[in-house]
Amino acid sequence: MNWNIETHHLSKNFGKVTAVNDLSLKVAEGEIYAFLGLNGAGKTTTIRMLLAMIKPTNGSASVLETEIHMGCRRPWSDVGYSVEIPYAYPELTVQENLEIARRLHPHTSKAQVKRTIEKFGLEEYTQRRAGTLSQGNAQRLGLAKAMLHNPKLLILDEPANGLDPAGIVEIRKLLLDLAHNQGVTVLMSSHILAEVSRMADRIGIIHQGNLLQELDAAALEANRQKRLIIRTHDNEKTAVLLESSGLWTDRLPDSSIVCAHPDCVNRPDQIAEKLVQAGLPPLHLAVEEENLEEYFLRLVGMKAQ
Repeated sequence: MNWNIETHHLSKNFGKVTAVNDLSLKVAEGEIYAFLGLNGAGKTTTIRMLLAMIKPTNGSASVLETEIHMGCRRPWSDVGYSVEIPYAYPELTVQENLEIARRLHPHTSKAQVKRTIEKFGLEEYTQRRAGTLSQGNAQRLGLAKAMLHNPKLLILDEPANGLDPAGIVEIRKLLLDLAHNQGVTVLMSSHILAEVSRMADRIGIIHQGNLLQELDAAALEANRQKRLIIRTHDNEKTAVLLESSGLWTDRLPDSSIVCAHPDCVNRPDQIAEKLVQAGLPPLHLAVEEENLEEYFLRLVGMKAQ
């Protein structure tokens, strides 16, 4: 397998603060890898080290089979990126920003600038100074610059930040097409869990600088906890009945019964039959799955608000 990004025990300290700690990960060619974490978890610091913007304290990183170090010239002709502020020259227009980006890649035609402007819906903003754009349109400009030269690898820091729902869907479709139909590798950081689940092939969860877990989308679904929610006309009696059968229960604020036992989650029909036979027919009986936010907060040891 070709690994377009590799890090080996990568760490970054700012004085006594450890922003990234002993990070080792691999991103395969043609996959979308989502770097998931709360604000301040170390996502942007990692990306800045991958792009040789800052020097790691320890460890190493390779991008497109090139070991990265300060001042290295390769492999940037095949890399597109958008990090933090999505435009480089706020006093220049959208058109001028993209033209400067084009000149950094000599094999990119002038016609590509026009096509990129159209692709990202920036036609009416071509002569507007980048610093006056809304956050969403500034994000579009940053993504346009990153993709202008048709790179093999995209490194994107919070690519959906500031976009409206329609814009998020557009970017999702674009990234999925690039990765799955054109073989482009995408490393994206995000704190938007629902969006990550819709497009990522693999997910790395980082918290306080540490990589807690790497898993693919199927494993993420398998790891999310499930529970059976039950309401009857007598919840107290229902709880006693279930617990007498060895089925541990809990309560929700509305007094509904919660059972996470595998017999409840995997065979709710048998639970319903048991309740009916005991004269406690369920008024509500449904298996609920832990949402992504709950899963993430459980993993990092926090409680949902």
